[in-house]
Amino acid sequence: MAFFTPELYELAKIHEPIDPSLYGKYHVKRGLRNEDGTGVITGITEISNVHGYIVVDDEKIPDKGKLTIRGYDIGDIVQSHVNHNTFGFEDLSFLLLFGKLATKQELEAFNQALDEQRDLPQGFVHSLVLTAPSDNTMNMMARSILNLYAFDRDANNICIEHEIDVASSLISRLVRIGPLAYYAHQHDQHNEEMIWHPAKAGLSSAETILYMLRKDSSWDPEEAQLLDIMLMLHAEHGGGNNSTFSCRTLSSTFTDPYAAYAGAISSLKGPKHGGANIKVSNMIDDLKEHVSDITDEGQVADYLRKLLRKEAFDRSGLIYGMGHAIYTISDARTEVVKSYAQHLAYRKGDSYARDFDLIDTIERLTPELMSEKSSSKKILCANIDMYSGLIYKILGIPDDLVTPVFAMARISGWAAHRMEELFVSKRIIRPAYKSMRKIRPFVPIDER
Repeated sequence: MAFFTPELYELAKIHEPIDPSLYGKYHVKRGLRNEDGTGVITGITEISNVHGYIVVDDEKIPDKGKLTIRGYDIGDIVQSHVNHNTFGFEDLSFLLLFGKLATKQELEAFNQALDEQRDLPQGFVHSLVLTAPSDNTMNMMARSILNLYAFDRDANNICIEHEIDVASSLISRLVRIGPLAYYAHQHDQHNEEMIWHPAKAGLSSAETILYMLRKDSSWDPEEAQLLDIMLMLHAEHGGGNNSTFSCRTLSSTFTDPYAAYAGAISSLKGPKHGGANIKVSNMIDDLKEHVSDITDEGQVADYLRKLLRKEAFDRSGLIYGMGHAIYTISDARTEVVKSYAQHLAYRKGDSYARDFDLIDTIERLTPELMSEKSSSKKILCANIDMYSGLIYKILGIPDDLVTPVFAMARISGWAAHRMEELFVSKRIIRPAYKSMRKIRPFVPIDER
């Protein structure tokens, strides 16, 4: 598709260079980051805290990673549900939406409400998912959320009751919409069988995803538990991550919830944000293709050096899955999930066990290789993306659904932040940009 001449396209590529010193001169916080890489504080929240360092005398000191939600440590939340053999994502979603831990009766009522909303509106799947299916499931999910606006007679009502209703309906429905959108594309583009399981009551969100995705609708309890853990770890991660901040920015205009959540999904889709988990999987596949013996640490190290020298994979110079904007010594989520990933990988067979050992090797070698390449002594840890790709592969979740599963979980966090923005912050987010363009006299068209 090309509407203009090549000359015009080339003209559009020309941008006036901006002197880098101007950012310092005008105290511009590029990317809303301070000079030391920490985020600019743009708000106050009671929803969660992502801790990865401390600041002493204006110096950033690395610290053990910690994620708390409404004051509760994510590790404690996950471990409690594992110990009691219960599903935790719904419990965590309740905590995010209502600000308190649910009683047994409250959680049963919440689960019942999710059950009652699993069904999609009459004609929704045929008109949206099966008509013009997209090759990107995230786009389909965003489109689906916007389409659900049309089925809500009170869509523009900004009140707490309506916000809770919309949030719970999307928590319930996205776990069905994602797999349906994926299979619609597979059927349309690859002539594969269209899998379309009806809503089934009594299933957790994790079970619903596996039920929708598996042709025979079967799964074992350990698989469902691990997926539930991943949903809990992805549900919320502070107000400063791009998709949550996008949701808060959109919500600060008092737009409807469907528009705000569709915007958040569009942000999460990006390869520098939620889409990074696919990059890790692709990097691992490339490594296995170019390293003859993945158990040989020397060969793995040589490949990683090539990555850092921009000589391998996408030549970005990055080792995906390593490093984080906030976490330094450790990623709180990675510490929680790593042992579960190892257990299931070894249970599922040698191939998955070797993949786990390879990822563990990359995690161990990367900090040393980074120091070898640069004199910088920056503390580096593996983030959750390093292990999530392997976990989803073990669970049989295709690459095209990995980031959508992230979105299915994060809708709970987005909803909590949207409501805090609407009912607590109450001020439109409006940062400023410094213009460097001087005033010029306008030239009439016949004089150009």
